[in-house]
Parts: sequence; structure tokens; C-alpha cells
Amino acid sequence: MAGRIRADTPIGSCPGCFSWGFSYGSQSYCRACYDFVRRYRSRECEGCDRIIAIKKGYCRLCWLQAGLTATGGRRLALEDFKPAGCWQLSLAGMNRLGNTGPAPQISAAEPALILDPAIGTQLELRAPGESRHFDARHWVAATIVNDALSQTRRIAAELAETRGWNSRIVIETGRALAVVLADHQAGDLIAWSGLSATLHSRDLSVTRTAQILDLAGLLDDDRISSFAALRRERLQLLPSPMAADVEHWLLTRSKGGPRSRPRNEHTVRMNLNRVHPLLLDWAGQDYLHLREVTATDVVAATEFLPSTRRRQTLTALRSLFGHCKKTGRIFRDPTRGVHDGQRPLILIQPLRPEEIDQATAAALTPAARLALALAAVHAARPKTIRELHLDDVDLGNRRLTLTGRARPLDDLTRTLLLAWLQHRSLRWPGTANPHLIINQQTAMATRAVSENWLTESCRGLTATLEALRVDRQLEEALTHNGDPLHLAAVFGIDDTTAIRYATIARQLLETTAEQHDPAGSREPKGQNGP
Repeated sequence: MAGRIRADTPIGSCPGCFSWGFSYGSQSYCRACYDFVRRYRSRECEGCDRIIAIKKGYCRLCWLQAGLTATGGRRLALEDFKPAGCWQLSLAGMNRLGNTGPAPQISAAEPALILDPAIGTQLELRAPGESRHFDARHWVAATIVNDALSQTRRIAAELAETRGWNSRIVIETGRALAVVLADHQAGDLIAWSGLSATLHSRDLSVTRTAQILDLAGLLDDDRISSFAALRRERLQLLPSPMAADVEHWLLTRSKGGPRSRPRNEHTVRMNLNRVHPLLLDWAGQDYLHLREVTATDVVAATEFLPSTRRRQTLTALRSLFGHCKKTGRIFRDPTRGVHDGQRPLILIQPLRPEEIDQATAAALTPAARLALALAAVHAARPKTIRELHLDDVDLGNRRLTLTGRARPLDDLTRTLLLAWLQHRSLRWPGTANPHLIINQQTAMATRAVSENWLTESCRGLTATLEALRVDRQLEEALTHNGDPLHLAAVFGIDDTTAIRYATIARQLLETTAEQHDPAGSREPKGQNGP
């Protein structure tokens, strides 16, 4: 029962919890164990001694057994995880980790519903969870019909045809639309915030359902981004006049404005993280407006910061006060004339051969090997690799387009590229995703894979994809004696980056030459005696 089945077998025994049913992924896990393995790292389980994904020291099977041991609806305790020597087997999808707290109070029993055998009624084997708007005892998704549901079903059918959805996704999407639109009235909008509670308990996709509702004009996207919540929380700690100026600056940085392009949310978040402690200190000194801050305050607040933190903080402060000066909110920019000093040159060292060998050995899949070659040979960033499209590859002319720049396709990359394309066509023959590298989640969509998935094989190693990219550019600089013009032409990097790599390469070459220069040796000159 615990034996591992072939990856292409749809039904079998889960190697994680030993349940019998439909399998997911290349290792034939049940759906619950498939999500569990993706979320937690593999280590030795303290209960069954298996090397498997564990949560707080125990695998999912031991958690399920502990839930059976904890009688009376009480919370799990440490003694519940003691090895029992045997396991309770089950069907896939019939066991859950949750609901280990006190059992909910059950209301008074309702009168039993007596069905007349003469009435033809299609009964349904009830799945875990309660229906949202209708009686679960008589629920059949295909029998629910209304105008909104018919419209969304047509859109779902078009997406399924163009994106190559498999039969499971088509069925699950139909169920999700029936649950959400069962009692929809004309003119009603479905709030995004209400989809999670409705669909997650049924293991249905919220994102895919929301996309279809949006295309049908039935979605009310009421989500609040994490950065907006963080901004509101931190601005409440500042005086109102100061908070208004900072909020206007952050909104302009995020969304853009007159003669100002929008910045990445990560950049704006880091700007806020750097200036907020200083703003709190100035607010503690009874400053109500940013116009009260002087150059002396800026110097005093930043002079004892580490060099990198000081440079980032001054950059954010210059952006803040420069924006306020331009919009007429302050009279004088207090950061004008405050210098952050010369940026220290970090001497990058080339990767050792054994470190590169470790990364090569860890790349076990065709996608991981291709990503490794693109980083190590073509110096492509992980973001660039994720966003590569099929149209960027020209096998006939042996050309590869990276960030708009065509590069020659070497033999190694071409071999790995052909291997990946063959695997891609066999694994997902009907996908409409235009990206070169896809996985099981993105094959049924059009988005790129996540950076977390792409860099998984190199995680924890010295030679990560980013380190391999840097090492490739440094190797090119060392080979051509630190020529910045050559680096800018080959990799398409800006002048400042090319000069920095060239300077590092020249210093490494000079250091190597000094180590091998006999003039610098302390050995006596001339012929040595016997």
C-alpha cells in the first residue's frame, strides 16, 4: 500500500499519508500531501523516522494519527504523537489536519426531513463543508442555471480551450462558478474578499474564479495590498501634517505623477522602512511638519549608520524632501549638500570549481539545468529567465534574445534547450502559456513561474543563480583584462556596472600577478648553492 506508483498513474497510494485516491504531481501524492510537501522542508520525522516533509517535527501522517488519538475534540498534546506501531488508512480527501480545537456547539436538532419515495430526487454524497446558498443534500452543480452563470461558463470554456486546461480544472472551475453564482441577482457584484472563505474549504481556485468573474464584469476587487495596510499603519504614528506629506510622496512613488515614473513596490517599501524611524524620532522632538527638519537633523540621524544603510537612508530622504520641495510643501531641502561618501568597492571573488559542481549536481530537472546554463553562460538574471518567451528562442539561426539583446546560442545551451522543449511538449502538449519555462501551476495559465520555484534547486548553495550570473560577468572581465566597453557590449549592462566589474577584475589581476612575481619574493637572487 505504501509503495510508490508511477508518476503517470492517476489513482494509487499516496507515499505521504498512505491514503488511496487520485494523485497529484510527479511523485503521486494526494492533494493534501502535495500541498504539505510544497510548504514544508524534508527532514526526519520524530514519530515515524521517515525522511519526509515535516511540520513542527512531525509528518502529515503522524499529525493525522495524533488527531485520531486526541479524543473529545481537545487540542493536540505531545503525548498524542507517540508512535502507535500502525496507521489508520483512509481514502484521499477524507482526512484533514485542522479542527483540533474544542468541538463547536451544536444547535437544537431540526425536524428530520422525510422524503417521499415517489418523488424523483437525485441525492448526492455530501462532501466535507456546508453549501453556501442552497441545500447541500440536493446540490448538483450542473442543474444550477442563471444568466450570470451561463455567461461565466462560456468564458471558462473559451479559456479552457485557449489555455489547454485539463478535465480536472474544467470540472473544478465549473463547481466554483456554481458555488459563487448560485443565487446571483442581476446587477450584483461578487467581492473578492468573500471568495476565499467560500472556495478554499472546497479546495477550489480563488484566482482562476476571480479572473473569470472579472472578465464577465461581475468582480468587485476589494483587496487591500499589504503595502497599503503597512503604509496606513505607520502613518498613523506620525503627526497629521507630516503624515500627509509622506503619504503624498509614497503615492507618487508607487503610482507615478507629473514627470515621475512609478517605482517598484519593493523599492517604495524599502524607502519607507529607511525614513520611518527617523520620522518617528523627529515627531518625538515635537516636529509637526517636514519643513521643521534641518540639515543638522539629517546629519545627526544618519552619521552613525552603517555605510550601506546610511546610503540607502540618504537616498530615500533626498527623494522625500525633493518631492516636497518640488510640490511646494517645504521651503528648503535639508538634504542638499549632505554627502554619503564614496561608495566602497566590494571585491568579488570568483566561484570555486567545487561550488559550481555542487550547483550543477543539484540541477536534476530539465528546467533547472536550462536555468543554470542561462545564468552561468549568458549571465541572465532569474527575473529575465522567468520572463523568457518562446519567441525569444531562434533555434534555426542559433540566436537567443535576452532583455531585447540578441545573443549567439552556444552548443551547451542549445542542447539543454532542446531537452527542455521536448520535455515541455510531452508534459503539457496543450498549454498556451507563451513563456519558455513553465510548471504544473503555470501551464494552465499565461503567467511566468515564481522566482521561488525557479531558484529552488540552488537554494542553500553558494553558487546560486544570481551568484553564477555575477561570476560569469567577472570571468568575462578577467579574460579581457578589465575592459568595460567589452562588458557593456556583451552583456548590455550600464556604464557604471561595467566600470565596477572592470575595476574589480584589474585588482584581482594585479593581486594574482604580485603573488607570482619573482621580484616580490624573499628568496635570495642568483644561483642557489647545493
